[in-house]
Amino acid sequence: MLRISQIKIDCLLNQDEELKRIVLKKLHIKETELIEYKIKRKSIDARDKNQVFYVYEVDVSIKNEDIFLKHNKDKSINIHEDIHYNYEIPVKNKQLRPIVVGLGPAGLFASYILILNGIKPIIIERGEDVDTRVKTIEYFWKNNNLKENSNVQFGEGGAGTFSDGKLNTLTKDKEGRSNFVLETFVNFGANPDILISNTPHIGTDVLRTVIKNMRTFLIDNGADIRFNTCLTNIKHQENKISSIEVNKSEWLDTTTLILAIGHSARDTFRVLNANNLYMESKPFAVGLRIQHPQDLINESQYGAKYKDHLGAANYKLAYQSSNGHGVYSFCMCPGGYVVNASSIDKHLAINGMSNYKRDSKNANSALVVTVNEDIYGSELFSGLIFQEALESKAYELGKGLIPIQLLKDYYTNQKSTSLGNITPEIKGRYNFADLNELLPESLNIALKEGITNFAKKIEHFDHPDAILAGIESRTSSPIKIPRDEEFNSNIKGIYPCGEGAGYAGGIMTSAIDGIKVAEAILKQN
Repeated sequence: MLRISQIKIDCLLNQDEELKRIVLKKLHIKETELIEYKIKRKSIDARDKNQVFYVYEVDVSIKNEDIFLKHNKDKSINIHEDIHYNYEIPVKNKQLRPIVVGLGPAGLFASYILILNGIKPIIIERGEDVDTRVKTIEYFWKNNNLKENSNVQFGEGGAGTFSDGKLNTLTKDKEGRSNFVLETFVNFGANPDILISNTPHIGTDVLRTVIKNMRTFLIDNGADIRFNTCLTNIKHQENKISSIEVNKSEWLDTTTLILAIGHSARDTFRVLNANNLYMESKPFAVGLRIQHPQDLINESQYGAKYKDHLGAANYKLAYQSSNGHGVYSFCMCPGGYVVNASSIDKHLAINGMSNYKRDSKNANSALVVTVNEDIYGSELFSGLIFQEALESKAYELGKGLIPIQLLKDYYTNQKSTSLGNITPEIKGRYNFADLNELLPESLNIALKEGITNFAKKIEHFDHPDAILAGIESRTSSPIKIPRDEEFNSNIKGIYPCGEGAGYAGGIMTSAIDGIKVAEAILKQN
């Protein structure tokens, strides 16, 4: 198989016709010599707004490939074979029945690998199944009536179910796990374009269907899934897990516990710490979420000539402030919504969410500032307590609703009293506030500098009517649960994984980490 890289085609041209023409031209062959070709990667090169290109990597099969290779001098054409992930692991103990805590991406894919190898896990999820969860969340957004165990953070699919569903990862993938995750999503209902996109996303609406289909597969193959079931205690003997308590009412014996709890399970962290599970604090980031008209972002990123032809544009921005804080965009949601993502009574947190089509009128992104123990203290749960304090303050500022402010008023430390020319796209109710009162002053200084800098990269990013909302506090876990080479915690048989344990930062990395943990368990049994 040959791989041709760096094929560039103007975005306004017929892509199929041009791609085939260029493939034949680069290989110096006739159409009769071409067996097949398929796109492996597709991205956009918009550095020159006067001519924006799609950039392709293409795999090609041709007749007489060996002869072609002998004479090939084009460095963009090379021999290539795909890596296929092998999930099959010989298992001695077929009676093994691990308990998986959490049905987000890490728990879901750990369970999937176990099932594919004939091991039937018990899966507990504190929240509801995704259909019931959607109804609960939509009711909350309308009536502000929070259900603490089933919300944007907790429930089938995890927090990523109510997000943009980004599937990109910077993880090196010599074993093919990344492609396996993408292929699995496609097999269970995702659009196949995620297999070739340079910035794949699945969309919150499609992801819900994919998760349901995966759950059906797990149950049909022997998994026991228990919703509305929360880990409330553990027991261990001779430094090995022996049983867990659920819902403060039932004990389940186990020798293998996969902790895929997500980074919002603060009560669970405290229970585990009380039972001598070793943890460490880790830095994270907090900030505000900003909304702009998507058309403004499209024109800045693609130019006026192309902005209506390439879908909703995204961006990725970073800046080092004068007072030493890193400021960066996080979880950017093209054509999306700001959502009330609270999970604790009288506390308020937000997130961003997009459907597959990314067809709302606004783009939104978190603009966050890195924080460490210099800001929140050096005790184990200092970062967690800092997050909770910010969320309590956000609830207070918004009088129970999402606090919002126009950018021009944020710059001048004034509470907004009305909207400008930008209409918010928000899931959940909101109130005007002065967000300067929410964050420590050093973080406000860093954010304001960052926004000014970002306007040099994206025109009108500092639009005075841009809408800010707070608080974006759940960027990553404030806790890490160390594990050994066999993925055990200090208590043998407990396998921390995913975002909550500090080993991932999104759907893809969480899913891959869940796979690695399942592999480790299978190899040890």
